[in-house]
This record gives sequence, C-alpha cells and structure tokens, in this order.
Amino acid sequence: MVMAEASIDIGEEIGARRTFVWVIDWPGWCRGGKTLELAREALLAAGPRYAPVAEAAGLALPNPASGRIRVVESVGGGSGTDFGVPSAIIEDDRRPTSEADAVRLAGLVEAGWTVLGRVAASAPAELRKGPRGGGRDRDKMLSHVVEADYAYAREIGLRLRERPWDDRPAVDALHAAVLDVLRTPSDGSPLADRRWTVRYAARRIAWHALDHSWEMEDRSD
Repeated sequence: MVMAEASIDIGEEIGARRTFVWVIDWPGWCRGGKTLELAREALLAAGPRYAPVAEAAGLALPNPASGRIRVVESVGGGSGTDFGVPSAIIEDDRRPTSEADAVRLAGLVEAGWTVLGRVAASAPAELRKGPRGGGRDRDKMLSHVVEADYAYAREIGLRLRERPWDDRPAVDALHAAVLDVLRTPSDGSPLADRRWTVRYAARRIAWHALDHSWEMEDRSD
C-alpha cells in the first residue's frame, strides 16, 4: 500500500568515491551510488521495490511527488562508505525512540528479513555472474547475511553462539533476540555502551538484508 504523493525526508553520507542516501524512518530504503545524484536517483527508483517491505510490516509507504526530497542531514563519509557500507551515524539516528517508534522500526527490520526469505525461496541456486564473473551464489549470499547479522548482534550488546545460515531455529532465535533489543524504547544513546543507536542499527541491518535481496533478484534468471 502506498500513501498519497508527498516529499520524503532523507539522510546523506558522502564519501570520496561512493555516496549513500536513505529515507528517514524507513529502515532499508537506502541506496548508494558513485555520486550524490546517482545515489538519489537510485533511492527514488527503489521505492517500488521497498513497497513489499512496508506491506509486510503493515504500513503505508510514502510516494514522493515528482521526486521531491528534503535533506534532513548530510555528512561526510569515510573508508566504510567508500568500501560500500553506509557507516555514518548522524544526529537523526540519536533521536529517542518511543515504544511505538521502536516497535515500528523493529517491524520493518523483520519485514526486510521476510522479503529476503521470499526472494531466496524463488531464486535459483546459481545466480547470474557479473561482467567480470564475480558475485556470490544464493546460498553463499544467505550465509554472508547471517554472518553479518551475528556481527550486528554483537554491536547491540548480544553474545550469541554463531551457527550456520541453514540452522533455521538458531537463525530465528538470533533474529528474535535482535528484534527484542530494537523494540525497547531508547533515549537515543548508543546501545551496550558501544557505538550503534537503535535507529542506526535498524537501518543498517535492514539495508544489508534488502541490498542482498535486491541483488539476488537482479541476478536471478
């Protein structure tokens, strides 16, 4: 379900060789590009692809009128940005989260995992290779996402024994534990005395799941 047309609020992270932009309060609606202009174009183009995530979370997605955006915050990126990861934690990420905010953000992260699972279920085991013959196949990509989720769990204060990607009960328990943390109201402080806040954790985790979900779609015959 898509809302009536309106402008959307975005954040920007501009590195020397790569830029990421994302829609505020919609974890996972994030795209990168070699330039700010290309990243913004990719973000707007990804709206229809993000719609199933909003739907899975039971939410209505804003539809930017004529590509209208409002930049809430724009910051410089670093080595992580240029490597290909949205790494900057902006002031907006430090906003408090009420119980309703936290439940909504966690619901969108969970929906990102749900969409990844749906895509993987219909994707071939061997994915189309890139121009140089590179890229992970489906199962290796799923393994990579789960390995990253265990690393992300540590960033928010969880210590869980890492299990294989296809150990479904263990992965479900991992995701449940992460969602429990994200659903907890916060004053915006870093989680577990580390670096990540609830809002940044939600957008980073959802971005990674959806980035690979959309890659899997693009490389499926």
